[in-house]
Amino acid sequence: MNPPPYVPGHDLLKGRTAVVTAAAGAGIGGATARRFLEEGARIVIGDAHARRLTESVAALAAEFGADRVAGLPCDVTDEAQVEALLALAEERHGRLDIVVNNAGLGGTAHLVEMTDAQWDKVIDVTLNGTFRCTRAALRRMRTAGGGVIVNNASVIGWRAQRGQAHYAAAKAGVMALTRCAALEAADYGVRINAVAPSLAMHPHLVKVTTPELLAELTEKEAFGRYAEPWEVANVIVFLAGDYASYMTGETVSVSSQHA
Repeated sequence: MNPPPYVPGHDLLKGRTAVVTAAAGAGIGGATARRFLEEGARIVIGDAHARRLTESVAALAAEFGADRVAGLPCDVTDEAQVEALLALAEERHGRLDIVVNNAGLGGTAHLVEMTDAQWDKVIDVTLNGTFRCTRAALRRMRTAGGGVIVNNASVIGWRAQRGQAHYAAAKAGVMALTRCAALEAADYGVRINAVAPSLAMHPHLVKVTTPELLAELTEKEAFGRYAEPWEVANVIVFLAGDYASYMTGETVSVSSQHA
């Protein structure tokens, strides 16, 4: 089954300022940055890959206007870099309305062969990085009196898959962090939700996954295909916007996997 037609923007985020982590390139973060621009937002994107970030910012600025797009290298394992990324949004646009915590790191390793370093790296980027960005965003949004945070989790946070113990533990942690942080954030008008994609195809996934596993995972999808990154980004747009005004602490599955 082919993907549906691309959905045009409807100004759902018009006038808002958003930060998206790991947003360079063709993955979910890059698709989210583009969808936010199409919905009228101003964006600041971060990524640990400086060259790819520069190219992404230049391409988006050429299409949507340099006044609406900025970027800064950001490794979410470094608190100073996280603070600098969010500060740039406030400096450029005077406000911070939305933060999308998309940065994550995967890999495949069976538990009996997994090293401490492999485990720690995935946890530090995927879970601790989401924590650092959420903490920094909440400190600003608490003062401002509102805002929205959307975290990128995964269906692997619910479902078992061989070789993914570190990634599954990190993503399950993102879901739990989302729930707990949302209760605290509600006191000052901030909503926090998460998306849990199943299989969204992008170049990085192809590099770290075998063709056999990709074929196996695709067969589990009810539509018989993987999601396009922009299909996940559409749900992030929904959670970031006013249509989700009563949702907080939720993890929304973006999946067509069989029950």
